[in-house]
Amino acid sequence: MIDFWNNIYTNFNPIAFEIFGFKVHWYGIMYILALLSALYMAKYIVKKDNLSISEKVLDDYFIWVEIGIILGARIGYFIFYVPNNSYYFTHPWQMFNPFVNGEFVGIRGMSYHGAVIGFAIASLLFVKFKKANLWQLLDIVAVSIPIGYVFGRIGNFLNQELIGRVTDVSWGIYVNGILRHPSQLYEAFFEGFVIFIILFLYRKRKKFDGELIALYMILYGIFRSFCEMFRAPDPQLGFIIGHFTMGELLSFVMILAGIVIYITKFRQNNNNLKKK
Repeated sequence: MIDFWNNIYTNFNPIAFEIFGFKVHWYGIMYILALLSALYMAKYIVKKDNLSISEKVLDDYFIWVEIGIILGARIGYFIFYVPNNSYYFTHPWQMFNPFVNGEFVGIRGMSYHGAVIGFAIASLLFVKFKKANLWQLLDIVAVSIPIGYVFGRIGNFLNQELIGRVTDVSWGIYVNGILRHPSQLYEAFFEGFVIFIILFLYRKRKKFDGELIALYMILYGIFRSFCEMFRAPDPQLGFIIGHFTMGELLSFVMILAGIVIYITKFRQNNNNLKKK
């Protein structure tokens, strides 16, 4: 059994099936499951906690942020992870070109932190045009996204990308003949499942709107930094500063942003209570 696991990439096809020559990858299926599970969890929380948000507003919001996430993740990849990227910013349509030398290869390369930026911009625009409660929506997202994230990282694992560092642990997997940490699954567990459990259980104890999204940013940054110790640095970048990867540096910024949001909303809440 352990031998099968160690050699799972040899025994597993990342392509789930084909339709008229079009290859459907497990990664794509996992991405769809990630979106649907996050939306389902958001609706469950709204109903369970009797929040004053209509299902239509929630559906519209998820459409807006999904567009922001896709655009942000793709553009962020070229900003953060592609060296000498000036060509793509003078030819931005090439970022979304699924063909290479006339062959369909799909869209490869997404940045989580870029997705966060795209999500934030889409959320601000949605609130501006739809007059919704920004921080209430973001707190719902904070609990919903980690569940979807689990599927996303499993998708990375099945797609044989974002591989782990070299190891000798018994549960390692062989990638091109080299035993490595299944770091994508570590991320699915800590950055997805563990954060979900923490925020799901804490959500009814929150003291102010915006607290959950701030905690999510802090927790994600901490767990991502931890998991980066088992994940191989991006080959085109390597280590950025000392032994810090790009993922760790961006996560550090995310932690700081989460702390700033937490302190700001905490003070606003205290001031509002004093005025009552």
